[in-house]
Amino acid sequence: MRKIMIFLVVASFILAGICAAEAGEIAFISMKKVILESDAGKAAGLDLQKWIEGKKVQRQEIEDQLQKMQADLKKQAPVLTESAYKEKEITYQQEFRDYKRFIEDTNAEMKRKDQELSRKLIPEILKIAEAIGKKGGYPCIMDIGTAALVYYSKELDITTKVIAAYNKSYNSKK
Repeated sequence: MRKIMIFLVVASFILAGICAAEAGEIAFISMKKVILESDAGKAAGLDLQKWIEGKKVQRQEIEDQLQKMQADLKKQAPVLTESAYKEKEITYQQEFRDYKRFIEDTNAEMKRKDQELSRKLIPEILKIAEAIGKKGGYPCIMDIGTAALVYYSKELDITTKVIAAYNKSYNSKK
């Protein structure tokens, strides 16, 4: 996702110069809004949300187990020998490290899935935007989410057109 966004920023700088040289209206889209509000983006978002919910259940089970282990350790501390206590404490610490590793792995996997989603959707969205740009006679279309954009007129925002065309394309493939 980061590489794609950097590419889009660089491309917008280049396109801004080209568009300034052309006569005509510049159109704008919000790539983020297209991804979040299009049917394809919503479907992918639901899949990601289901995955996240499954991971939340797993996390809660691990947390409950850790809390039980910790409570047992505190409760049994007075009656355990020092070596038995240390052994149980080491076991708890290992389980806690595994929990932290699970959280880190889950976060990395979520980022990867999000990037995968963007890599899948952005090329299709760009094709739709290009077709609308050619049909509408726009010299260029810029993403309002890039760092190169300082101001844009809301009247020239064609995000809803792109979402509608993308939904039509996505739904026709079902």
